[in-house]
Amino acid sequence: MSEALKSRENQPDWIQTYIDSPEKQQQLYRRTLLIVVISQIFGGAGLAAGVTVGALLAQDMLGTESMVGVPTALFTLGSAGAALIVGQLSQRFGRRSGLATGFLAGGIGAVGVVISALINSIPLLFVSLLIYGAGSATNLQARYAGTDLASSKQRATAISIAMVSTTLGAVAGPNLVNIMGELAWSFGVPSLAGPFILAAVAYILAGLVLLALLRPDPFIVAKAMADVQKTHNAVLSNKDSNAPTINKRGIVAGATVMTLTNFLMIAIMTMTPIHMGHHGHDLKEVGVVIGFHIAAMFLPSLVTGFLVDKIGRTAVVIASGATLLAACILASSGPADSMLVLNTSLVLLGLGWNFGLISGTALIVDSTHPSTRAKTQGSVDVLIALSGAAGGALSGMVVAHYSYATLSFAGAILSLLLIPVVIWSLRGKE
Repeated sequence: MSEALKSRENQPDWIQTYIDSPEKQQQLYRRTLLIVVISQIFGGAGLAAGVTVGALLAQDMLGTESMVGVPTALFTLGSAGAALIVGQLSQRFGRRSGLATGFLAGGIGAVGVVISALINSIPLLFVSLLIYGAGSATNLQARYAGTDLASSKQRATAISIAMVSTTLGAVAGPNLVNIMGELAWSFGVPSLAGPFILAAVAYILAGLVLLALLRPDPFIVAKAMADVQKTHNAVLSNKDSNAPTINKRGIVAGATVMTLTNFLMIAIMTMTPIHMGHHGHDLKEVGVVIGFHIAAMFLPSLVTGFLVDKIGRTAVVIASGATLLAACILASSGPADSMLVLNTSLVLLGLGWNFGLISGTALIVDSTHPSTRAKTQGSVDVLIALSGAAGGALSGMVVAHYSYATLSFAGAILSLLLIPVVIWSLRGKE
């Protein structure tokens, strides 16, 4: 027991008070969730406001439609790189440092976009969009912060609260596009750069909220608690205390679930507006379908989180596969002129993504140890970002050479892979 006591004595006094008090742990857990909610509302506004007009701004500055996909590519690439950096910073210095740095970098990128529009600099635009992608990566990684001090029965609920909070900002952002455009124009800035002013303010505020209020850092406290518990268990069982509790199968399964569901969602969502345009639907109808889709991606999160915690990760992963299968079959076989069919298929697509992201995230948290958790989470989010980029790029090629129905049918087949993946991960526990 002397080693366990020594481990406790090596902890700073302020951390020791949390180790000794489950009540204080729960208080910090609830406080962390509140701070994450506030930062995610700002972060969601920063993400949605800029993404809404990124392609239009590029088209206006470049004078051609041939490169309007470049902003999305740069944004995604920047998001992937930032996910790795934010994960590494969080692992070494805590969530506060990692997440605040990511949001502040996203804000700086948004400022760069505004300046590039003002001086009509294409190179600055491209570099700024790359940096702006850090905000998106941080938005996604913030969902992990609420899980650091959560019990296994609270983790999915904590994830879902963060996702719902993002939705509040994501809904407000696009609705302020016209207002911000007029404001920018009044200051002599191109109106399409206006939403990036909002993005800059929102991301910087999100970063400052975390920097000022995320104290004590939940990840640092969780790591200290895990170290003490590991030493205590090792003394009792006479085992090597340096061996972290890591379930590699669970990590692979969680990462596969999230990357596959994101790949499918992005692929079909990206080509749905093109498909609708080919069948006579106007922009208003496209907006309705995509709006319902985005709502289905985030709004069910609280229910999904409850289900993941109550009935288990495996059941919700299987539900994700079944929901995505239904969405793809309906999209591939339903009449293209039916708004009911299009709305239903895209709602199911968003819901399947929601099931997959929350259950997959919970699997990652369950399967990692605080000694490597944040770093692993960052690496997984890199894969998620790259899978989205691949889905968007490949979907255009498939539809160009074949059809939207072929793309959706291929998605149906891929969705079935979720079931053997999660069954394989369970066999590792036997």
